[in-house]
Amino acid sequence: MPDAIASMEAVDYEERACHFDCHGERLVGVLSLPAAAPTQGILMLVGGAQYRAGSHRQFTLLARAFAAAGIAVLRFDFRGMGDSEGEQRDFESVGADIDCALTHFMQEVPSLAGVTLWGLCDGASAALLHAAHDRRVDGMALVNPWARTESGQAQAYLRHYYRSHLFSKALWGKILRGRFNAAGALRSFIAQLRRAADSAPGQDAPPSLPDRLRQAYERFRGPVLLVLCGNDLTAREFADLAVPGSRWHALQHPPRSERLELADANHTFSTRDWRDQVAAAVITWMRARRR
Repeated sequence: MPDAIASMEAVDYEERACHFDCHGERLVGVLSLPAAAPTQGILMLVGGAQYRAGSHRQFTLLARAFAAAGIAVLRFDFRGMGDSEGEQRDFESVGADIDCALTHFMQEVPSLAGVTLWGLCDGASAALLHAAHDRRVDGMALVNPWARTESGQAQAYLRHYYRSHLFSKALWGKILRGRFNAAGALRSFIAQLRRAADSAPGQDAPPSLPDRLRQAYERFRGPVLLVLCGNDLTAREFADLAVPGSRWHALQHPPRSERLELADANHTFSTRDWRDQVAAAVITWMRARRR
């Protein structure tokens, strides 16, 4: 088991491959199952162009840590990804995949009282969009959710990227060696300022992605764990939505949500220490919710 959760009591578990149908196409996954009948389950939703193992095999390793803590886990490939059949689709079009995975999961593990959706990046956004209208979902663990807009991305760059690089040794080393392209950097900075200022949607424009995610978040009545990595502009853009006094602020903070902030971690929390911290936080949060 990961070092950060080695002090927690471990249980035996097994892993087995599985497949199930989704609108006539076969989806492939892996079940990680504790030996004793579990009442808690996690359905892992991958983000971006990934499949069930994840970057650095992080989904595989996390699933095993969760199963060793007595939590059943299903991780699977969306249609068009990994070993699953069908055409690739984006995170806003995987609702049927999640629905079929939940059905299969609860059929295979009938002792489950409910399932927590665990998602990274746009997998977290897919979880948000699905959870509110599925009574089988009893919680969400959202890691660096994707809430990208052109203006939001630019604002995140201005608030976090430029500020952190202003005092970086690499930048000043380039300046002192005469290798810094000041004109190009200024053009880039001005372009980001313009993108950041262009935030007002047209009168007939559909709701933005952050608005749709907020509405879905508000409709979901279960507990939420937010994991936000400090060295990740995707996470910073999501966190920046929570302006004090805003509806997002109420959602991202207690009592509505619990938060784990990993100040130095990158988007995929790629070191063992960062992964262990995520695993321990999820296990602790899940155990506190046991019925």
